[in-house]
Amino acid sequence: MELSSDEEEVHTFVQVISEKYNLENFPYAPGMGGVVLPSPPGSPVKNCLFLPSVLVLNYCGICKAGDRSHIASFCAHVVELDLSYNQIKDWGEICAIVSNIPNLDFLNLSMNPLSGADLEPSMAEDFSSLRRLVLINTHVSWDTVHTLTQHTPELEELFLCLNGYNTVSESQTSCPSLRLLQITDNQLQEWTEVRKLGLMYPSLHTLVLANNSLESVDDTQETLQWLFPSLRSINLNNSGLSKWEDIGRLNFFPKLEEVKAKGIPLLQPYTNQERRSLLLAQLPSILVLNGSAVSEAEREDAERFFIRYFHDCSQLEPPERYCIVHTHTHTH
Repeated sequence: MELSSDEEEVHTFVQVISEKYNLENFPYAPGMGGVVLPSPPGSPVKNCLFLPSVLVLNYCGICKAGDRSHIASFCAHVVELDLSYNQIKDWGEICAIVSNIPNLDFLNLSMNPLSGADLEPSMAEDFSSLRRLVLINTHVSWDTVHTLTQHTPELEELFLCLNGYNTVSESQTSCPSLRLLQITDNQLQEWTEVRKLGLMYPSLHTLVLANNSLESVDDTQETLQWLFPSLRSINLNNSGLSKWEDIGRLNFFPKLEEVKAKGIPLLQPYTNQERRSLLLAQLPSILVLNGSAVSEAEREDAERFFIRYFHDCSQLEPPERYCIVHTHTHTH
């Protein structure tokens, strides 16, 4: 029984690149930075292909790999592959593609329905060259994430947004190469879950936790220095932080330079300028706040406002840093 072209050809990786990158569609291809490839023997492709090193194949309905030998022939030079918004449900099909692209550095699988798919460790070796991996809204399990990170020794950036996580499952093996983790738009509430991220990814420079329901930053200075020794940037936008103590604890990250903290309950009563000033006065080492660089003059103005505000609002208990700032501003 023959499979329809819609099922077997149009929706395979090979068929899509054959149609999208047919040389007839690129009359000026030789000057565009790609590679012109003749069709290999037995290929369904009638003409040469012009394949750039960055392939964008989103919204193409891809569900299968197609002929592996054709992938190897066409994609040896490819370094970035965007397969987002397709219909791939099986890691076996993904591995059939990736294993034939030896120089792949970046892979985007976002919006593919991978929630019930298992990835065997032997298959995960095909991803070993990756430095950046995007798994947004795939609902991959933590077991799959751990299998991938254990087999990607050069992985530097990992995107796990919109995956419905309300907990973090620990891995017995850390991923020391990871520098950036974006895990926005999940349902993480407890700091104990964030603590696990520090254990698994000890070299993080950037941690993006925006649009979670994180209620506190709940660790001692010693613990935060140990868990996140290299963290330089943290994004807590639209989290549930409601206490000045949580802002103060951000000073415990030994290398932190950038903070984003928009949309948190703690700051709702204030104007935008008041929010920025109150945050700056609490974070003396921060160089960038909410995307804007901090000048020394702005910091001094913020500290003066901070002192005046809590001096005038005697009914409010001032944050711990009030005494330090008060002493500093009166001795300079």
